[in-house]
Amino acid sequence: MGLLGILIALGLLIWLAYRGWSVLLLAPAAAVVAAALAGEPLLAHWTQTFMGSAARFIMQFFPIFLLGALFGKLMEDSGSVSAIASFMTARFGPQRSILAVVLAGALVTYGGVSLFVAFFVLAPMAHELFRAAQIPKRLMPAAIALGTSTFTMSALPGTPAIQNAIPMPFFGTTPFAAPGLGILASTIILGFGLWWLSRAEAKAHRNGEGYGTQGAAVSDAANDPIVRERATTSGAFDPAEIFHGDQSKDAPPIGVAILPLAVVFGVNLLMSLFVLPRLDASWLAQEAWGSTSLAAVGGVWAVATALAAAIVVLIAVNYRRLPTLRASMDAGVNASALPVLSVASLVGFGSVIAALPAFELVRSWVLGIEGGPLVSLAVATNVLASLTGSASGGLTIALDALGEAYMQIAAQQGIDPALMHRVAVIGAGTLDSLPHNGAVVTLLAVCGSTHRESYLDIVVVSIVGALIALAAVIVLGSTLGSF
Repeated sequence: MGLLGILIALGLLIWLAYRGWSVLLLAPAAAVVAAALAGEPLLAHWTQTFMGSAARFIMQFFPIFLLGALFGKLMEDSGSVSAIASFMTARFGPQRSILAVVLAGALVTYGGVSLFVAFFVLAPMAHELFRAAQIPKRLMPAAIALGTSTFTMSALPGTPAIQNAIPMPFFGTTPFAAPGLGILASTIILGFGLWWLSRAEAKAHRNGEGYGTQGAAVSDAANDPIVRERATTSGAFDPAEIFHGDQSKDAPPIGVAILPLAVVFGVNLLMSLFVLPRLDASWLAQEAWGSTSLAAVGGVWAVATALAAAIVVLIAVNYRRLPTLRASMDAGVNASALPVLSVASLVGFGSVIAALPAFELVRSWVLGIEGGPLVSLAVATNVLASLTGSASGGLTIALDALGEAYMQIAAQQGIDPALMHRVAVIGAGTLDSLPHNGAVVTLLAVCGSTHRESYLDIVVVSIVGALIALAAVIVLGSTLGSF
């Protein structure tokens, strides 16, 4: 009955979340259902297991949610994201519209801008480019997804995306874990995605297919409550805050626009590889500091410091372009609240499921998957990310339940934890892009498209390409080790 209860609770969570119900209510309710069907104490699982795990997630990662959302909002309101998009448009022109959209998205998201902020800025730019080049509008969501939601989220070393930060406390790694494998995976994902989109564009031109109709306004997506509910479980920015605050009427020069992104990368690199490793942080083992270690918190410290430094630089060089600085900052920090609570609720649900006696069957099955620990880790993160519709939620649930076991296996078999880190993150960023994923729903709404028109291309560039890259990383990592 316990295993059946887990399946029933998961089914309720997925079905009702897809229909727009808030995960803040669904996650504890589904956890209570699973506990009840297993004959476990309900209130204890809610207040101790569920809330304890959710609180730990917020304690570990809220700084990144907060600073990431604030940075993204200030980049948008200062006109920096628009300036980068316009630069790419002018640089590549309508004849290379898809490449311009992909690279613009990759640049801003790798620099620390939330993919949801990027969606709302890139969509108008993509509409203009695709209309001028008579490229079907239905290819827009896949082009934007390729640049914002694939390799810059999970594969490129140093990315400040929350997904890349989640494995760090579990494996004691940095944002630059397995850099060579990450760059290889990024090359595969980008190359495969661009090949597919260029093929689709050429086929559309041969068939005489043009741009089509404009569709719904971008602002409609930000005000859609169902889009908001789904988006906040899969990202770190609340779309409802996207149009709060005043945007600059004058875009900064491209050098000024890119400077904060360079600061994010540079400070992250310095903190991860040079500053933190030289610190004597043995005092963290004291009970007053949570009896932790620098390996467990250093990765989050590096990303948080990088984002904080970039925010200071961004405000300093764009102060005159932020007419209502306080309103923009309020909108940015408010945009972090619902996403972190939503993902934490999913994590709390997962902790209750992992605490049930029947979960031992699931644990044994996952750890016993043939192909070795890298394959089983990839399967675990894929499955949980697909079920929750959230790469960050699924990844945390998987590592909360199995992270310690994988670390033991890594120690026994001589597997570098950095390799585990990169496999886990790329794995979480594949099947999370199923139809109910919040980023997919938001992107389609922003582009004025539908699942029927555009989802196949999203599947190819976001799922198929990532699975190929994941397989390559596992094969090379198993034979050559981490690099």
